[in-house]
Amino acid sequence: MPLPVPPIPPLPPTLARLLGKPPPRPPVGDYPPAAFYFTVAFGTAARDADCSFQEVSGIGSEMETETVVEGGENRFVYQLPKAVKHQRLVLKRGVAPFKSRLVTWCREVLEGDLAKPLGTQRLQVHLLDERGEPLRSWSFENAYPVKWDVEPFQSNRNEVALEKVELTYLYAKREV
Repeated sequence: MPLPVPPIPPLPPTLARLLGKPPPRPPVGDYPPAAFYFTVAFGTAARDADCSFQEVSGIGSEMETETVVEGGENRFVYQLPKAVKHQRLVLKRGVAPFKSRLVTWCREVLEGDLAKPLGTQRLQVHLLDERGEPLRSWSFENAYPVKWDVEPFQSNRNEVALEKVELTYLYAKREV
């Protein structure tokens, strides 16, 4: 009885390109999206996009509940909804130039004396596919910075100087 022949594995992508045979590509959207390809936009115009962030975190919501005990009922307690609580949105990147729009905004809000109203903005985060089109988008309404700090400088490490901006906002919604 002959042994079954195993299928021939596909060529590695680099070798396939050298031989003029492009490797098969999965259709867009049929795989988990990569978390490294994203943009952040302040405001609504296309010129407001800023792609230079290393990390965006804090996208999420949580329902706060209130515990209510019913007299004589010992098997359970009620968890009643109170309000939706949002995490702070955290943006991390290399220290930006002094004339950056984000730096200017942070300085106005955090280094001002609160004599003027806070300058809130709409902020959008777009997770992009391989063509640069949004796979998922989140918008954050009436956002403003509440914390701005620079990570420690260390003479024994060869790393980029990073700054971190934390923002609070009125509400968030997922758009796509």
